[in-house]
Amino acid sequence: MAEERLATRTQFPASAESQKPRLKKAQEFPILEKQNWLIHLHYIRKDYEACKAVIKEQLQETQGLCEYAIYVQALIFRLEGNIQESLELFQTCAVLSPQCADNLKQVARSLFLLGKHKAAIEVYNEAAKLNQKDWEICHNLGVCYIYLKQFDKAHDQLHNALHLNRHDLTYIMLGKIHLLQGDLDKAIEIYKKAVEFSPENTELLTTLGLLYLQLGIYQKAFEHLGNALTYDPTNYKAILAAGSMMQTHGDFDVALTKYRVVACAVPESPPLWNNIGMCFFGKKKYVAAISCLKRANYLAPFDWKILYNLGLVHLTMQQYASAFHFVSAAINLQPKMGELFMLLAVALTNLEDPENARRAYAEAARLDRCNPLVNLNYAVLLYNQGERKGALAQFQEMEKKIRLLKDSPSLEFDAEMVEMAQKLGAALQVGEALVWTKPVKDTKSKHRSASASKAASLQQPLGSNQALGQAMSSAAAYRKLPSGAGATAQPTKPPSLPLEPEPAAGAQPTEAPAQIRETQE
Repeated sequence: MAEERLATRTQFPASAESQKPRLKKAQEFPILEKQNWLIHLHYIRKDYEACKAVIKEQLQETQGLCEYAIYVQALIFRLEGNIQESLELFQTCAVLSPQCADNLKQVARSLFLLGKHKAAIEVYNEAAKLNQKDWEICHNLGVCYIYLKQFDKAHDQLHNALHLNRHDLTYIMLGKIHLLQGDLDKAIEIYKKAVEFSPENTELLTTLGLLYLQLGIYQKAFEHLGNALTYDPTNYKAILAAGSMMQTHGDFDVALTKYRVVACAVPESPPLWNNIGMCFFGKKKYVAAISCLKRANYLAPFDWKILYNLGLVHLTMQQYASAFHFVSAAINLQPKMGELFMLLAVALTNLEDPENARRAYAEAARLDRCNPLVNLNYAVLLYNQGERKGALAQFQEMEKKIRLLKDSPSLEFDAEMVEMAQKLGAALQVGEALVWTKPVKDTKSKHRSASASKAASLQQPLGSNQALGQAMSSAAAYRKLPSGAGATAQPTKPPSLPLEPEPAAGAQPTEAPAQIRETQE
């Protein structure tokens, strides 16, 4: 009994915690995004091999359902140049998350890089339905329409992008549309607005300076190029343009000093060696000029301007067969330029092929609408062949062009050209109708009277043809394309960057040609 009482006394009531049933441990499910932070870390450090290893492990654990791992894998494929593989992976991301506009934007970008612009436009339109206030979508649509040459639609989309969010790249593409359409004034207005928005952007300042240079507005061109060099003294495009402007005004030594600086930055630039060659040409160092132009031609074999200059230098050195070779190559690349046919005719005349020279002159006169030298040379050839009627017609056409050009403030006639026109006019008995009202290049040379010229010209055939030497140079259009993704603080998807097409021929603003007139006798 005593033991039972002791037992009952030592029994304590059970606590409330011990009365609760023990909870079973919940089953662990795989977390799809548990290694996203590590994938993102390797990607922004550009450690792509480690990144792909983590992605492979993550996809094996999740049975291929981790969207972020697939997304980054597609970005790496694109950086490696495997565009088709990246497109397939981005399409997989779009299937896993159909309401995500970023996935559709990346699909469209891959289609754009594959040259499928119409398909890219369709995907961008689907992305726009999911996000109507994304400026990138409007910008990229505009770029796609540029490639399809639907400039009106491209113009509207780029303006929509500017309305949503102003960016330098959108201004640049909008200006390129006007350049492709040949409207320099509107292009300048766009770039002026861009410079007001981003006054320290050296690319905008350089492009605007080049446009002013192309129009012959040297003061504003020098101002904008100087501003570009103020912000970036090593901007080789601005230095090259400034050197070209000095070359245009005949300051070849200073231009060569500028070109030495550019040669350190871009030693394989075709426009650089073209300009250096024409500086030597202006200094009458023809062998050095040919060496530099041959190097430029090696770097850019399909640049007709370099071939034009090579033909001109060979004409000056009286190497007519070589001149014929280079001018013919330039004509194949630029068949709509009358001055090329004129140089070809000069070479053929000196190669004693008057029939083909006459055909080349006829084509040059048909194509050219503003250069009186074409008609003057043609008239000289016809007169020397005894066709006074045809020579008179070409002489009158030359006078019409001069009347149209005489109001130009920068017009300057070559002294030898004026002398030859006076001789021909006297020989054709139209010397009284000469319209030379502008000062000639050599102001010290005195014009001969019509009667004296007539006597001299009737005794012997008129002198040889005049070759117009015009050193044309183009600004280097190198552009660093942005990388495929940007780094963020959190493991989020890198944004898709706006599309940017490669510079098209004729779309990029070029320097004003360095006017170097050379007489070929």
